[in-house]
Amino acid sequence: MPATATQPTREDFAALLEESFSRTNLTEGSVVKGTIVAIEKDIAVIDIGLKTEGRVPMKEFAGPGREAALKVGDEVEVFLDRIENALGEAVLSRDKARREESWVKLEKAFTANEKVTGVIFNQVKGGYTVDLDGAVAFLPRSQVDIRPIRDIGPLMHNAQPFQILKMDRRRGNIVVSRRTVLEETRAGQRQELVSSLEEGQVIDGVVKNITDYGAFVDLGGIDGLLHVTDIAWRRVNHPTEVLAIGQTVKVKIIKINHETHRISLGMKQLQGDPWEGIEAKFPVGSKVKGRVTNITDYGAFVELEPGIEGLVHVSEMSWTKKNVHPGKIVSTSQEVEVAVLEVDSVKRRISLGLKQTLANPWDSFAEKHPVGSTIEGEVKNKTEFGLFLGLEGEVDGMVHLSDLDWNRPGEQAIEEYKKGDMVKVVILDVDVEKERISLGVKQTQGDPFADAGDLKKGAVVTCEVTAVSDAGVDVKIIGTDFTSFIKRSDLSRDRGEQRADRFAVGEKVDARVTLFDKRARKVSVSIKALEIAEEKEAVAQYGSSDAGATLGDILGTALKRAGGKKE
Repeated sequence: MPATATQPTREDFAALLEESFSRTNLTEGSVVKGTIVAIEKDIAVIDIGLKTEGRVPMKEFAGPGREAALKVGDEVEVFLDRIENALGEAVLSRDKARREESWVKLEKAFTANEKVTGVIFNQVKGGYTVDLDGAVAFLPRSQVDIRPIRDIGPLMHNAQPFQILKMDRRRGNIVVSRRTVLEETRAGQRQELVSSLEEGQVIDGVVKNITDYGAFVDLGGIDGLLHVTDIAWRRVNHPTEVLAIGQTVKVKIIKINHETHRISLGMKQLQGDPWEGIEAKFPVGSKVKGRVTNITDYGAFVELEPGIEGLVHVSEMSWTKKNVHPGKIVSTSQEVEVAVLEVDSVKRRISLGLKQTLANPWDSFAEKHPVGSTIEGEVKNKTEFGLFLGLEGEVDGMVHLSDLDWNRPGEQAIEEYKKGDMVKVVILDVDVEKERISLGVKQTQGDPFADAGDLKKGAVVTCEVTAVSDAGVDVKIIGTDFTSFIKRSDLSRDRGEQRADRFAVGEKVDARVTLFDKRARKVSVSIKALEIAEEKEAVAQYGSSDAGATLGDILGTALKRAGGKKE
């Protein structure tokens, strides 16, 4: 029977059957196409075929930075969770569909190292979340910008490019960076800008950041460093003394490193060099006034005029105060008068002196107290080589150990002195250039060797025993300041009488001078030598020891005759 116009042909049935098979090929967990058949309030009803419909909230078709603009009849892609639920409806999700689509696109972009577009929409611990057209990525705080940003508000909910740093589909993790994109863009801009700049060029810039060592100046897309030493010719302790953030400044490009794109800037180079002709401004020997700008352990810096500073070394601060910190002599900002000692325009150094503007106390002392005069001083210190005395005019003098006593070793004599004692001394020498004064204590008394009178070798003297020991006795020659030691072997001619214990302190004994050496400043006496000398004299006058007479007989006879003469 022939087919009518209203009856489908065999081919139509075949097409409908094929379409029916294709419509029933719906796999759960996959993305399928559907048509919006109705919009009920905030819900879109979507037909995915074979009268299978599902409901999807309209908000799933929107997202950060975009709105949902749908109408009945629009074809959309959704994710099929289940073909039929308890209500006989398909369970659909637009979010999951978009996420699947995004992951495919993002993986391609990540492999090709291409940038992707995203929207920052929320803040989380350690950073922010970014919507990448359905896929959610993490943006670490350190990857937001080249420099830390306090307020990220203006960046939120705005579509902008990002670079994918890492992604793991199995775990659903994506990490992106905005900073990398900015650095690439900036690098291109820096390259272009640096190529347009030249060393020696003068340009306007804006102070962008200030540190202890200088300021970063924005030159219109690239920063240059204005070091603190290049801000002004004068000393600048901190850039904030001269500059403020946001301030527009005129700078000179000192150096450009085309490899690192680092630019060094200077402000002082736009002004005249104050060191030109410095020798004429501050001739050596002249006295000028200045202001103390900085104090260190080794001296103080004094500003003579803006941009010109000189150093007063600690050794040039005071005539008398040695080893004292400069801060105890001058203070910062103090106005002082200084003398110019040396000028080096090449090294840009000026040596100054503070003490040279004051009277030299060493000169004054030398004029007032000539060598040989007597003065009194206070013991300031005892050392292994002598005494230091504080003298008039705040100067110090030294008494060497050898100048403490005529007769005793200096190591022994110095023990008598203590700090604070007032001592009378004779001025032996004054060296103004070396700032040294030599003093003597023993010179205040006569030199016993110079005033020895008849005391000489061979003289017979009377001594007083001052100390007794096993080795001998210490004695003082009566009528003089000389002392000596008589050893045991010199105590008697008779070996049996050479005992120190037969003498007592305070006892008077006669002895003969056996040594009187002015150069060595030494006097030696001996009882034995006196006895031998007396024997020789007696033998010469009254007989010979070879005649059979004993020494006792001879001495006895001599004494009797001497006694008879006295009578």
